[in-house]
Amino acid sequence: MSGPLPLPPPSPEALAASEALVTLIRGEIAAAGGWLGFARYMELALYAPGLGYYAGGSAKLGAPGDFVTAPELGELYGRTLAHQVAELLPAGGDLLEFGAGSGALAQTATRELAALGRAPANYLIIEPSAELAARQRQRLEALGLSTRFQWLSSLPHGFRGVMLANEVVDAMPAHAVAWTLEGLVERGVTLDASGLRWTDRPATGAVAEAMRAIAVDLPPSGRYESEINLAGPAWLRAIAASLAEGALLVIDYGFTRAEYYHPQRSTGTLMCHYRHHAHGDPFFLPGLQDITTHVDFSALAAAGANAGLDLLGYAGQAQFLINCGITELLAGTDPADVRRYAPLAGEAQKLLSPAEMGELFKVMALGRGTQVPLAGFSAGDRRERL
Repeated sequence: MSGPLPLPPPSPEALAASEALVTLIRGEIAAAGGWLGFARYMELALYAPGLGYYAGGSAKLGAPGDFVTAPELGELYGRTLAHQVAELLPAGGDLLEFGAGSGALAQTATRELAALGRAPANYLIIEPSAELAARQRQRLEALGLSTRFQWLSSLPHGFRGVMLANEVVDAMPAHAVAWTLEGLVERGVTLDASGLRWTDRPATGAVAEAMRAIAVDLPPSGRYESEINLAGPAWLRAIAASLAEGALLVIDYGFTRAEYYHPQRSTGTLMCHYRHHAHGDPFFLPGLQDITTHVDFSALAAAGANAGLDLLGYAGQAQFLINCGITELLAGTDPADVRRYAPLAGEAQKLLSPAEMGELFKVMALGRGTQVPLAGFSAGDRRERL
């Protein structure tokens, strides 16, 4: 059990599940000749059936889990986002969410859209976790709204509507890489007597090609580590093939390419989350912790353009939410009603503060057949920086 101890210990059942996943990973490493690319390791750690972090039964979101997403903070985020969705949603269109978590965003956004008279015909969810999908069904099917909830295993053909990806791209398997004085290397996983560990090999194929397209200044150490997410652009190409009319909103933590591969970020963006502790060891309790990398929004924008999608806007989360009316929604509650107002004010603080989620998180809109400008990017649009 590698890792940054001390951290809260897992239950015996959870530890047994992690050990079973490690056995599976050991088998994959052996079958691959002793070296496994990190993207494949991350895929197994997060999505291996029945054992990966998102495929197992442990709590992930909120206080009993490992991290908190914006929809879990309260209703202010989902209500505000719904105002942008209402502007984008074609008449009779659907709303599709990737990785709906606990269902909190679906619940809040659907209610707000109904109140705005812009309820989608269907709320579609693509959820890789069977355990989370079951929780979503329990939460959403009892709402009694006109919108019909459906769970899909793949993207629909000829989709008309709005797609939401809230903290989705950061959990896609990414390649770990390093630029060195000796050349380009891909970082992978091997085994020794102490367990799983990092090992380099020369980068080849699509990974090497992507690395050569990125300008990196080597630090004095002669080694610059980072990540390249090839899954994100591939996902966008699939979305472009599915989208007949409407837009995709990507909300996640990340940077433009120049910021992502900045000289001061020479150890990359890889981060793990376990019981609300953030650390950098992806080999700690595989299957029991989240593993993420920040999003290269420039790469997503380029992939969208190459697939025929229009870039509709790119902004920091705080600016986007303010443009969509979060302060007006907050003002709708009387500050004198401390019991109701204080939680909303606390939620707004986390969503908007540069020290919290306001600046680290970004919002990107891509679409087809959709008019611009959009309300969420009416001020502070940073498309030119991508």
